[in-house]
Amino acid sequence: MKKRNKLGFLLVLIFLTQHSFAQDTLRLAHDEFMAIVKRYHPLAFRYKLQNNIAEADVLSARGSFDPIIGAKDGSKTIDGQNYYREKNVGVTIPTWYGVALNGSYNYLQGQKLDNSATRGGLYQFGLSVPLAKGLIYDQRRALLEQAKFAVLMTSAEQQLLTNELFRDAETAYWQWVRYYEIYTLQTKAVDINVRRLSMIKKTYEYGEQAAIDTTEALSQLRGFELQQQEAYLQYVKATMELSLFLWKDNLQPYDISQPIFPKEQLTSSDAYASYSSLIQQLYAQNLNSHLSVIYYQQKLNILESERRLKWQSFLPKVDFVYNFFNKEGYRADHFPLFENNYQYGLKLEIPVFLRQARGDYRIAKLKITQNKIDINFKQQELNTKISNYSNEVLNYRGQIDLADQNIANYQRLLQGEEAKLGNGESSLFLINSRENKLIEAQEKLIELRFKFIKGFTELRFLTSGFIM
Repeated sequence: MKKRNKLGFLLVLIFLTQHSFAQDTLRLAHDEFMAIVKRYHPLAFRYKLQNNIAEADVLSARGSFDPIIGAKDGSKTIDGQNYYREKNVGVTIPTWYGVALNGSYNYLQGQKLDNSATRGGLYQFGLSVPLAKGLIYDQRRALLEQAKFAVLMTSAEQQLLTNELFRDAETAYWQWVRYYEIYTLQTKAVDINVRRLSMIKKTYEYGEQAAIDTTEALSQLRGFELQQQEAYLQYVKATMELSLFLWKDNLQPYDISQPIFPKEQLTSSDAYASYSSLIQQLYAQNLNSHLSVIYYQQKLNILESERRLKWQSFLPKVDFVYNFFNKEGYRADHFPLFENNYQYGLKLEIPVFLRQARGDYRIAKLKITQNKIDINFKQQELNTKISNYSNEVLNYRGQIDLADQNIANYQRLLQGEEAKLGNGESSLFLINSRENKLIEAQEKLIELRFKFIKGFTELRFLTSGFIM
């Protein structure tokens, strides 16, 4: 169904364009097109949502430090005998350094209570402290730190993807302009040769031209008509590719119901005025401030957090728990830590061979080494891109000047040959040869201008990746 719709759109576009090319049509400017892409394209919207997801991960990680309130109410009765009646409410407050504070009130009554149970109301205040593993660093702190680094990492990644989207959109626009200019060039060549064929036929009828010249003129016209049709097909394809970037509100694709043509020409690009300063700006940038490098730097922070967490596995697990009790209605004159109404515990765990700890820690370190290699490679890749695209832009700019001069020479040669033909000193064959060379040179100039703008676009979006 999708292929059928695309084919239908292509046929409609060809029909409408060929029958309304000279009429008032929709002209799409470069700035208007880019504004539509930035505002409505679904990928740009999707990248923003990814940043929101990363920020939500931070909120989720902060939940590990949220105070926890709990309550319990229960009883047990068998054969009319009240085994117990219990009510309990308490709160636990985690802290950043692994220490957890807690407090509770417990009320207990019954006929079948455990000997260690305390009847009546009992207040409890206490804490638990990891004395080795988990004191300096633990999983809760690691998850929160990693989530914060992930926000920066995701932001860099999504901005890079957004820049790539805008770069592809801009390239698609100038590609569209390129094929439109080639089609326009071939259309002009066809118009010229239609008039020339008409003139040759008239001069032949007057006996001033050989019959073979009409065949020569017709062959030249048919050749340009074939090139015109090929150029038009390429232009329609470019229009289809351009339509992929055109969207409306509510993530709805834009329905092209009438022919659209570019408002700008390749010579309208700001690349011609800005390329020199842009290249200078790029070479002055610090590679570490590029988003692609920042992405790996934040990933390195996450991996370093993971390494610190894995290092904790080498430490013994030593947990100390202390609780102070106070019976309801009882008032103590002082706060006796280890004299009366208290409970404490000390728990020790030590892995014998530490094989899991050693393996996990080694993996964490190797991942850090891999990431450092990625950072070095990305920096070198940026250097190479800056150098290559700068050389491309400078080279194509020079070729454009040479191509302009070449076109001027071919135009003078064609004009001179036409003047000689008027004096009977040339032939239609030479005219056609000169004209073909001129058309080829003009197409070459259009190609050079597009390549120049494409290289400039790559440089500009490289620049947009640097954090100033």
